[in-house]
Amino acid sequence: MKRILAGAIMAVMAQGAQASEDDILRVAAGKGVAATMDALVEAVEGAGATVFARVDHADGAQEAGMELAASQLLIFGNPKLGTPAMQDDALAGLYLPLKVLVYEDAEGRTWLAYEDPEETLEDLDGISDDAAYIAKMRGALDKLTGAAAGG
Repeated sequence: MKRILAGAIMAVMAQGAQASEDDILRVAAGKGVAATMDALVEAVEGAGATVFARVDHADGAQEAGMELAASQLLIFGNPKLGTPAMQDDALAGLYLPLKVLVYEDAEGRTWLAYEDPEETLEDLDGISDDAAYIAKMRGALDKLTGAAAGG
């Protein structure tokens, strides 16, 4: 079951691999990856959203006999934010729920990173750049990552 879930998560994550550097928003954190992720989970749950998965990429790499700096992905959502996007274009379900990566860079700094929801959904025909839910998603991601970063 663990491998099936990991495979499904990797498929979802592959969608974001096409994002340009400019579309990725980063927030510096003052704690390590695990503590920052714990704070993000607490912020997400405190906001009434649902955590669907917490993926530890470094643990996965270690299980495969490889090394990777600390890196964890949180997959979470709130149907009140995501459903309107999927009503406008069912293909939005390929990109939702929301995802935030907490990782350690080469200099040992911890970052939270996510793709701007407008960029994530921009290629879908039924999604308008000025849809209210995009601003709400962006605001939620900003607030949640800021809280997790300690800000």
